[in-house]
Amino acid sequence: MIILVINCGSSSIKYQLLDMKNDDVYDVLAKGIVEKIGLETGCLQHTATGREKYIVDLPIPDHKVGMKLVLDTLTDPEHGVLKSLDDIEAVGHRIVHGGEFFSTSALVNEDVMKKIEICCDFAPLHNPAHLLGIRAVQAVLPSVPQVVTFDTAFHQSIPAYAYMYGLPYECYSKYRVRKYGAHGTSHQFVAEKGAKFAGLDINNSRIITCHIGNGSSITAVLNGKSVDTSMGFTPLDGVIMGTRCGSIDPNIVPYLMKKDGLTPDEMTEIMNKKSGFLGISEASSDARDLDALANSGDQKAKLALKMLTYGVIKYIGQFAAVMNGVDLIVFTGGIGEHNSRLRRRVCENFSYLGLKFDYQANTAFGEDAIISLPDSKVKVALITTDEEIVIARDTMHIVMSEEEN
Repeated sequence: MIILVINCGSSSIKYQLLDMKNDDVYDVLAKGIVEKIGLETGCLQHTATGREKYIVDLPIPDHKVGMKLVLDTLTDPEHGVLKSLDDIEAVGHRIVHGGEFFSTSALVNEDVMKKIEICCDFAPLHNPAHLLGIRAVQAVLPSVPQVVTFDTAFHQSIPAYAYMYGLPYECYSKYRVRKYGAHGTSHQFVAEKGAKFAGLDINNSRIITCHIGNGSSITAVLNGKSVDTSMGFTPLDGVIMGTRCGSIDPNIVPYLMKKDGLTPDEMTEIMNKKSGFLGISEASSDARDLDALANSGDQKAKLALKMLTYGVIKYIGQFAAVMNGVDLIVFTGGIGEHNSRLRRRVCENFSYLGLKFDYQANTAFGEDAIISLPDSKVKVALITTDEEIVIARDTMHIVMSEEEN
């Protein structure tokens, strides 16, 4: 089954085209990204497997035009990989927030669209863009089935005592204020892949997955199910991130609003886009830039990186306590897969659990690897995440099931 996987951001469209034979046998035919949608000049970067990257700059006023550009490129005689759009059998979308509506992926219909729209309140930077992507595909490929996979779905197994906040209960009953988490597709994938890689039974295991990137979250996975996670009502909660502040004392929000005369939207902008690595370092939101600055002696860059490391250590400690131990710690995401120093500094704090770190194996960079010693009581793995294949698998199963009915 030829499946197009779409991940729409507010000004971008990431995509992969996969030929799915079954869950474990597939080919990535092409992948790319459309960026700067709505700006004066946009950009398409497209790579067909085995060929050189194709880059073009041109105006891309909206997501509908961006989606048409993707489809035109996939069928282009020179750069494309499809003879016609008729070859696309299904489209799968990543959706950041599904609220309490969705615990699994779903076939797109108007009821599903309405529920995604309701959840725009919880993910105002993401869900509206996802809806634009779905509508854009409907306009260009009206007869092709679409499936949505939710970042929050994996976390629907978290028990109420872990997802509720100590606010008046009506905040939950009226407005559904509770912990939802994020990165669920990645956490589920690397927990399952990591368990196999480490020789563990996912259904009898205690795994802590650390998805560390520009956005970061840590999840406790007990017997294959999420039982707690660091992100909360929104993806703002948890550890310090690229431009997000992570967990702070809630009273800081009204305090700063009163001091500086800020509106709620302005305060939200500060916490989501002007904080984190960028706010602390006053230089960059990119961990690679901070590494370079820290190596040259920049104290603010060092502080930002130490705050991330400290936050990851705290959450691993909390979740080990929640699960009465831990069998496997997994690192994934842009930083988790590529920053050996962070992995080392985190793991050195868990010798009391019997974790024995393999410093030589930790030189692995962006590839699956066990980075603990054979006699370590806690295994540690670097596992490359692949959210697109999870979306493609779910899309294939749901569409095939629908066709059988």
